Amino acid sequence: MSEPEIVVENREHLWDLLIEASQLEHLIMCQYLYACFSLKTDPDEGLTAAQAEAVARWRELLTGIAIEEMLHLALVANVMTAIGAAPSLSRPNFPRRSEYLPPGVQFALLPFGEAALTHFLYLERPEGMARLDAAGFVPAAPSPEPVVPSEVMPRLQDFSTVGHLYRGIMNGLSRLAGRLGEQGLFVGPPRAQATPEMFRWPQLVAVTGLKSAHAAIEEIIEQGEGARGDWQSAHYGRFLRIWDEYSQLRERDPSFDPARPVIPAFTRQPFDVAEPQPLLTEPAARTVAELFNLGYETLLQLLTRFFTHTDETDEQLGVLTECAFQLMASVVAPLGRALTRLPAGTAHPGRTAGPTFEMYYQMGNFIPARGAAWALLSERFATMADRCAAAGSGDAVPEAVDAVTETAAALAARLASHVPPELRPASA
Repeated sequence: MSEPEIVVENREHLWDLLIEASQLEHLIMCQYLYACFSLKTDPDEGLTAAQAEAVARWRELLTGIAIEEMLHLALVANVMTAIGAAPSLSRPNFPRRSEYLPPGVQFALLPFGEAALTHFLYLERPEGMARLDAAGFVPAAPSPEPVVPSEVMPRLQDFSTVGHLYRGIMNGLSRLAGRLGEQGLFVGPPRAQATPEMFRWPQLVAVTGLKSAHAAIEEIIEQGEGARGDWQSAHYGRFLRIWDEYSQLRERDPSFDPARPVIPAFTRQPFDVAEPQPLLTEPAARTVAELFNLGYETLLQLLTRFFTHTDETDEQLGVLTECAFQLMASVVAPLGRALTRLPAGTAHPGRTAGPTFEMYYQMGNFIPARGAAWALLSERFATMADRCAAAGSGDAVPEAVDAVTETAAALAARLASHVPPELRPASA
């Protein structure tokens, strides 16, 4: 079946497609992290030495792929910023499809295993390759009608693979650059770009024109599905190698299960999901899940401010990026791993919790004024630090919370030092 043509006749068509790409990368990244956090790590979890070695290798591979998805999200944000659009870090809650994505592109949080690997291979498959998604991923609606070039307002466009979407975006960039001129298309300020130097990420491409925009999109395609016909080192090839090794270990030992019995249970019913979702009832798990969600929310707020900053100094931009990396490595990741060891509650016997990356509202931008934006960021970080400190005094809360509390307090203090004195709370 031929792939539908992706139409880009104006900037809004392109903007809308980039929102699709942003949500796609964000949702995929969360799925990979969830599967990674679910993997067993302790010697007493029933793995042989060979199995434990394989699981450790898969964890490293999954972590690397998830980090590359973060890179893809930053690259999409750079392209959006370059054409004058505010990057989008909002997304729907799991499990559901995004309103910005075709019905055939669906997401759910799955523990590492056959279903997860089948789903990941389906999402990362190269253009022209036929694969089935995991059981349960069934389109809930028909594909949207193709957009016609005369439509001035954007709407959902269908795509068969991730590569198909990005090649449509790349072609659209070329078409609009030819019509408007590069100076007319790439109107965003170069200083708003996430640079390799600022993020210490050599593969990050600052987008200032058509050549660099194409380079950014090519980076995403080649890391994900691989260059055309060459996917051995891309995400698809890496997942396929994991699948082969996992299948061989299961053949030798059908009881082999590399993942903890996690269940994607929420702290409360997601605001944008109609079907009732499992809820955490164990107090310790609820506490750690709330801390994780608070850390995840503040991370998105940090990144939102970076990509929509106004008159921040280079030092302040460095503070935003450094705090984001510290938050990911020393707050979000340890809490995510700790959750998968905690019982989900009596309503889910034998199951453990897991990070559901809950969204409590539609993530938006701060107001442009730097002082107000930093005051809000600082306030939220202080709340996170206070909640971590309060949780750390509980007997059933894992030790990981103690280290997280120290990091959260240090980050809160660092952000607070950049809030103008006249905007600091009276108690500060």
